[in-house]
Amino acid sequence: MFEALQFEFVQNAVLAGILVSIACGIIGSYVVVNRTVFISGGIAHAAYGGIGLGYYLGVEPTLVAIPFSLLAALIMGLVQHRTRQHADTLIGVLWAIGMAVGIIFIDLTPGYAADLMSYLFGSILAVPRSSIVMMLVMNVLILLVVYIFYNEFLALSFDEEYARVLSVPVEPLYLLQLSLTALTVVLTMRVVGLIMVIALLTIPAAISSQFTNKLHQMMILSAILGVSFTLIGLTLSYMLNLTSGATIILVAGIGFLASMIYERVKGPDTRTA
Repeated sequence: MFEALQFEFVQNAVLAGILVSIACGIIGSYVVVNRTVFISGGIAHAAYGGIGLGYYLGVEPTLVAIPFSLLAALIMGLVQHRTRQHADTLIGVLWAIGMAVGIIFIDLTPGYAADLMSYLFGSILAVPRSSIVMMLVMNVLILLVVYIFYNEFLALSFDEEYARVLSVPVEPLYLLQLSLTALTVVLTMRVVGLIMVIALLTIPAAISSQFTNKLHQMMILSAILGVSFTLIGLTLSYMLNLTSGATIILVAGIGFLASMIYERVKGPDTRTA
């Protein structure tokens, strides 16, 4: 693998994996703690509508997927927050509509969308340098917003009612949090694809939650695990000639199973108070 680092596309892949893992470690911690995995999956699949629209308009699909996924996040967030009784059903419908819109736009686009599979299943080895710059900018944005609103997000994550008592603007912050999730989804789809983006978003955070109760520690550990899974997956895919995105997720899945076994053997006291 080390000799492959002389190639620019491999360097881009490593940089993309590191940047995505940091974003997933931070936002994935909120997703796991707030139990918004389903709505995050809805945002991820709805983003496919933006991919299809981008192809139809002849614009870089990622650039269209960003506002499209942000809109999906806001709609699903409002649905989740205001109509909890039927939220799962409504989010499922929006999830399907987003996918359907993407497919229809692709059908209406002349020619063959040869690059389409890279957005569904990931193509980390084909990430261009321009995408690395965009990932870096969005990473900085995510880190900045989380730093500014860390205490508010913390109150919202662990005790929403108490946050209301403290006059924390719960709904706007919840929508902001989902918007950050949407940005992370767009970041991640070129690495592992929209179909498997939720795995990279949640698995490192789920493992971290088994070892610490402190949110900032969970974020750091999740980012480290995400980087490790990505680099190991890239190495294995290079050595064994396997699909990179799927290999990364498989490594993460094995890591999650190993952590569950470790927790069962060690006991629940392994977590930091």
